[in-house]
Amino acid sequence: MTTPAHVAIIMDGNGRWAKARGMPRLAGHRAGVEALRKAVRAAPGLGISFLTVYAFSSENWSRPKSEVSDLMGLLKLFIRRDLAELHQSGVRVRIIGDRAGLQADIRGLLEEAESLTIHNTSLTLVIAFNYGGRDEIVRTARKLAEAVARGEIDSEAITAESFAGSLDTQGIPDPELVIRTSGELRLSNFLLWQAAYSELVFLPCYWPDFNREHLAEALREYAGRERRFGGLDPQDVASRPAAG
Repeated sequence: MTTPAHVAIIMDGNGRWAKARGMPRLAGHRAGVEALRKAVRAAPGLGISFLTVYAFSSENWSRPKSEVSDLMGLLKLFIRRDLAELHQSGVRVRIIGDRAGLQADIRGLLEEAESLTIHNTSLTLVIAFNYGGRDEIVRTARKLAEAVARGEIDSEAITAESFAGSLDTQGIPDPELVIRTSGELRLSNFLLWQAAYSELVFLPCYWPDFNREHLAEALREYAGRERRFGGLDPQDVASRPAAG
């Protein structure tokens, strides 16, 4: 079975999972953290080298302050409680997203997670935090425009490849597979540049219910897809009549 090296996940449905059980939203977010732990532990054994998760979008700040505070608390708890295990398991942590304006203690934890695990190789866990695909593209365009204005690069030297190399995900391959839970059928501003040719798999389960079998199911569906990147299937080309 063909296994994607990079899988990205939109972890959706925590609130609805909690509501269906008559529980507060925070309970759903806590259960979602446990589902994340399961996914991280399962990924290397399934042949995945990069796992990117949509932890907190730049639009999530519009949620009630109490919920945002709860999410920040869960992030701190996850890093403080799980960082040692991640490091021991050989997991490298990368953070993508805009860090400007984040509280100093949050920035410090993110930097600590990256620096401690920088040499690990069993899995790269990419956490999209305060992240939005459009925002990433705008920040990258602004950075390159400023470099042109300073005379450091020529505008003609900006290509799709050099632009990609200036994104938050520089050095990380594009995801071959993007999974979204909860039954919603959209990307929600997630990895808009990187997911241009990703296969999309939408699962009906809420994120807190996500487990190793759900991940394996998505991988099986991916394995059955044909990836042509805008080209033709070789069999289609072979079946065309010769020009004469």
